[in-house]
Amino acid sequence: MGYGFLEKVYENALALELASTGLRVGRQQPTRVYYFGRQVGDYYADLVVENLVILELKTADGICDAFEASY
Repeated sequence: MGYGFLEKVYENALALELASTGLRVGRQQPTRVYYFGRQVGDYYADLVVENLVILELKTADGICDAFEASY
């Protein structure tokens, strides 16, 4: 698709690709956020795959260290 589209365009395309492989994909699914068993907020996940994996999409010029998970 190339660079320069809004995040929603990439979200729609990725959802179509994942669904075309037979995966169940939910878009903009509301999710309650808990901290030590207490609800602290609400969140809308960009994509939820098979009710197991949350994908939060971002558009950026590249990947910087802040995007990487550190364990």
